[in-house]
Amino acid sequence: MRAPLIAIAAMLLGAGHVSGQAATAPPAASRPPAQTADVAAKAPAQAPEAPAKKWEFSAGGIFYFLPAELETDDFLLPTVTADRGWLHLEARYNYEGIEAGSAWFGVNFGGGEKVTWTLTPMIGGVFGSTKGVAPGYRGSLGWRKVELYSEGEWVFDAEDMASSFFYNWSELTYAPAEWFRFGVATQRTRLYQTEHDIQRGLIVGFTWNWLDLAGYLFNPDDSKPVVLLSARVTF
Repeated sequence: MRAPLIAIAAMLLGAGHVSGQAATAPPAASRPPAQTADVAAKAPAQAPEAPAKKWEFSAGGIFYFLPAELETDDFLLPTVTADRGWLHLEARYNYEGIEAGSAWFGVNFGGGEKVTWTLTPMIGGVFGSTKGVAPGYRGSLGWRKVELYSEGEWVFDAEDMASSFFYNWSELTYAPAEWFRFGVATQRTRLYQTEHDIQRGLIVGFTWNWLDLAGYLFNPDDSKPVVLLSARVTF
């Protein structure tokens, strides 16, 4: 009797061992495709790489058409800018004086959602017909279709401190369409002399992709106002 009982017990133990192996889950590689995809979906996603900050450039100029009685020839005021993230670089000519140039370094700030703002404090060196150092700024404030823009600088004349001067250009515009704006402008300059310390003007501007065009009429109540045409490309 012992021998048959021992044989039966051995058979039962072997069957139990085999059934235990069959109940073990198959390795991941042998799982059905749907199950494998579900596991992969639960794996933590890798964070996307931050896009590299790129340079942004602009180049343009304003052509001044002056009345003959101002005894100053018409002239072009060109500017070039380069921006990358917080860094702002700029070069100007005929801004602080006819045949004077300037080079600028600035830091960009900005923010806002409903009301947007930008501010770029700068420091510049002036050379040529005027020589000196100039702290300055660029800034804007926007709300819906209205924008206020201003830029200014105080030029400390290295050759004659009494000739130091504050230059300013400001615009307040309304844009009923993305490609069209109009408004008012003011400027304080020593490039030519008028009876107005702060000149007042009207502006009409058009924007198409990378091109911006604008026309200005300063001192419109004078018998012969000053006409400006502006063009700028951004890339």
